[in-house]
Amino acid sequence: MKKLRLMALFLAAGITLSIGSQANAEVGYLNYQKILDNYPAAQQAVKEIDAKSLELQQYMVDKEKQYKALDTPLKKQNFETQTAAEFNAKQEALFKLRNSKETQILNQVQTAAKAVMVAQKLDAVLSDQVIFVGGVDITDLVIQKLKGQ
Repeated sequence: MKKLRLMALFLAAGITLSIGSQANAEVGYLNYQKILDNYPAAQQAVKEIDAKSLELQQYMVDKEKQYKALDTPLKKQNFETQTAAEFNAKQEALFKLRNSKETQILNQVQTAAKAVMVAQKLDAVLSDQVIFVGGVDITDLVIQKLKGQ
């Protein structure tokens, strides 16, 4: 009977300690835009996407010049149909590239943030946009981690 009471006492103490430690949860936050601005891989991805966007714009300028040179309505209509199909394919490729790069960068930032979270013994990492007061800013630590990879 004494052993049962002793176990119940230890169990109650353990529950009390775990509840107390949860009340002191540490939360980190990061500024995602600052990370993107200071992460070379993200800057390179933006440059690639911008270059593809410029290529698409130049494609349309070139097609407009070709369209003006056509002399019959039938040629113009066929040209419009063909150009629209080509433009849609190029635009879809640009969207896929953008989504791929954004996903890749987001995954890298999440991996670095998780590593910093573990190293700093934080319970969670949130965006700085959802933190009103408190928390620990880990933005610079995440940037350092990303640059070190």
